[in-house]
Amino acid sequence: MNWPAVGNHHPLRSARNWLVENQLVWQRALIITAVFFLSIALAYVLPRNLQLVLIALPIGIAGVLILLKWPPVGLLLLIYAAMMLPITIPAVGITMAIVLGLTSLWVFDMLARERRIVIIRSYTITPLVLLVAIAVISFFVGFIPWYPISGAPVDARIGGLFIFVVVVCAYLLVAHHIKNIRWLKAMVFLFIGIGAIYVFARLIPPARPVLRIYDDGSTGSVFWIWIVSLTLSQGMFNEELKKWQRGLLLAITAASFMVTLGISLGWTSGWAPALVATMVILWVGWPRLAFVVSTVGGAGVLIMLPQILERVIYVGDNSYSQVTRLAAWSIVGEIVKVNPILGLGPANYSWYTPLFPIMGVWYVRFNSHNNYVDLVAQVGLLGLLAFLWFAWEVGKLGWSLRTAVPKGSFARAYTYGALGGLVATMVTAMLGDWVIPYVYNIGVNGLRSGILSWLFLGGFVVLDQLYVIQPRGEADSSD
Repeated sequence: MNWPAVGNHHPLRSARNWLVENQLVWQRALIITAVFFLSIALAYVLPRNLQLVLIALPIGIAGVLILLKWPPVGLLLLIYAAMMLPITIPAVGITMAIVLGLTSLWVFDMLARERRIVIIRSYTITPLVLLVAIAVISFFVGFIPWYPISGAPVDARIGGLFIFVVVVCAYLLVAHHIKNIRWLKAMVFLFIGIGAIYVFARLIPPARPVLRIYDDGSTGSVFWIWIVSLTLSQGMFNEELKKWQRGLLLAITAASFMVTLGISLGWTSGWAPALVATMVILWVGWPRLAFVVSTVGGAGVLIMLPQILERVIYVGDNSYSQVTRLAAWSIVGEIVKVNPILGLGPANYSWYTPLFPIMGVWYVRFNSHNNYVDLVAQVGLLGLLAFLWFAWEVGKLGWSLRTAVPKGSFARAYTYGALGGLVATMVTAMLGDWVIPYVYNIGVNGLRSGILSWLFLGGFVVLDQLYVIQPRGEADSSD
């Protein structure tokens, strides 16, 4: 900038010197002032929706940059949003939207940096890729007119397909994004913290208004599996924690069973899978204690079997539910006979059920309330085999990690807990479509809790990378 020649003590020269020496100050002030008045002007000129977009745009850009810099932050956001964020996104739901967004960023980052898609080598991933491929093929096969009535609307079929895609993507995101144990700890204890608030609020009447924060879909059967599995295993086997911390974790476990075996006793999907997880964790981590508990508990069950059947197993409408479910499974088996290998496509089978009267009386639409039956009906025997193959590979990986990770560590406790969570997940899949929600039953909103199994089972791949494949010492790196 050229200034007019003036004397050394002239006011213009003093002003010029100040402007030169304080360029950063006045330039920032000028920019802020301009933005302020521009914002006021836009508020009067632009429609309200566009104003909100302009406000959200810089926040969104900042969020994307943070997620590209620290991808595991997205997983923490996913857990928080799935459990507590009271936002409903039509058709897709908050969980599906976040998982697809994180997956898109992950793929974009790989293509931008490495110019190719890089997938970790793990035997657990192959069956998942196969499951998605089968689901895609079944989606197109589903448009074949198997019966004289129409199948599900296209949007429901797409939603059903994307449920398969999303659960697999959630598993892959954890496996690829977490590079050190600290992020896995953050995932676990964030979930435990959020879950503990819910559990204690169920038990303490003055705290029950807090329950409004939680969506119904966030506290399904899978939630109870993992709140019990993670608190029990960390409380019993993580010697890195202080005694009071371990005691608090075990208190959360006990409180969880007070809810499921007390307040919600009639809901088998709440207490039964969590109880299975507990026994698996004990047998894997402390066999002697497990033997005592199994012996005493088994004897108690035999002695009180009539009372247990009456007050626990067949309480409420459980007896009726059992009869109708068996009838429903039989009919779904008849429906799928037209294409048992690939199934009828996502979301389709319940549109064909009115052709087959349930219990010989009702010509209605219904669903199986069973993940295994749903898998055969939607993606056929091939899809079911791919899912079972995945469970087998994850189980093998988790079993091998028992001795690969340090004794008394967070990782060892996590391994025990996730093994219990895996077995319990397979059990709850028999009790409802909790693991891979069916679009016409648990639905996309059920992904809020259903996604938890896929996230925490993905932790096995993380531990395998940190303690087996990579050199020792990298587990606690700050990467």
